[in-house]
Amino acid sequence: MYAKLKEMKEQKTNMNWKLGLFVAVICLLVFMSSCGEQHGTRENKTTMEQSTDSLTKGEHRITSVSFKDETSGKVFADYQKIRTALTNDHSMEAKEAAEDMLDIIPEHQKGSQNMVLAMASTDDIAEQRQLFSVLTEKLEPVLKESLSGGTIYKQFCPMAFEGKGGYWLSVSEEIRNPYFGEKMLRCGTVKEVIHQ
Repeated sequence: MYAKLKEMKEQKTNMNWKLGLFVAVICLLVFMSSCGEQHGTRENKTTMEQSTDSLTKGEHRITSVSFKDETSGKVFADYQKIRTALTNDHSMEAKEAAEDMLDIIPEHQKGSQNMVLAMASTDDIAEQRQLFSVLTEKLEPVLKESLSGGTIYKQFCPMAFEGKGGYWLSVSEEIRNPYFGEKMLRCGTVKEVIHQ
């Protein structure tokens, strides 16, 4: 009788353990699918980002978009360098790109200028990402108004900043999340297609 009770207790424990594991796997799958995470072959992010954005080191141009004025084009190119650095989890590259942007951002764009200055003054990637989110908000209307050709993709990650979400602008429709980098590279969706 004791052996039978012991066997039944072990079976119940095994069932509870299996059920718990099953629930954990389902939760993980739901979490990953809600964020657009895709499994498959990982490519070198740095190479992918640079080829997608057509950025040439040391230059201020993006070949897939054009602007009515040279300054907006340079600002957007440096913005893309910052985005790429954050996507690749490289805080020092983000800091250097922000320093470059400081030299060209117009003085009348004080809000953007303050965000870029703060970003150039820190190598804390969490702080840089927060500042980048605000910079995106401030630059978006200026860049929309100045765009003369090509397409910009306004993208959004709902999980950024503890569920508050965060936007960024990209020249590629493919999601490369600057707020999570390697942790959740493909988390996000295209919210708006901006073109002229």
